[in-house]
Amino acid sequence: MSIDGEYMMSSDWTHRIRLFIQRFWQPTSACMTCMPGSWGNIMSLAHWTIAMQTGFATGILAVLLTFTPAAKLYANRYGNAVVVGCLTMLGDAYSHANHYGIPFAEAGLTGVISGLLTLAGSYVFEDRARRLRAGWARMFG
Repeated sequence: MSIDGEYMMSSDWTHRIRLFIQRFWQPTSACMTCMPGSWGNIMSLAHWTIAMQTGFATGILAVLLTFTPAAKLYANRYGNAVVVGCLTMLGDAYSHANHYGIPFAEAGLTGVISGLLTLAGSYVFEDRARRLRAGWARMFG
């Protein structure tokens, strides 16, 4: 294999690892927000375990998606948010039973929140967090 081919493989896996980390925190945060009693149980190990299972399942699904043509959706900010929201719904439905009366309502709500977090993160952290750094510079000189 050529040196360029090795670099491309390394770059692809670096991208996939970064993608996994991003797709881990967004659904985990969304799950912590959407579970009943979330803010009252913020220190609950059981609560965090469920949220982290959702994040892990979503992260794995997101990486698996990079091996398909659907990976092109990650390039678009809105397509990315929709994909992450849908993957979070699947991850949440897999991770635990629904706590709301309507079937899959919690998974749906968690997916929507995760998609919104993804969309917000795409604005805040794009271009190596340019907007975040500019805001920090305005506030603290």
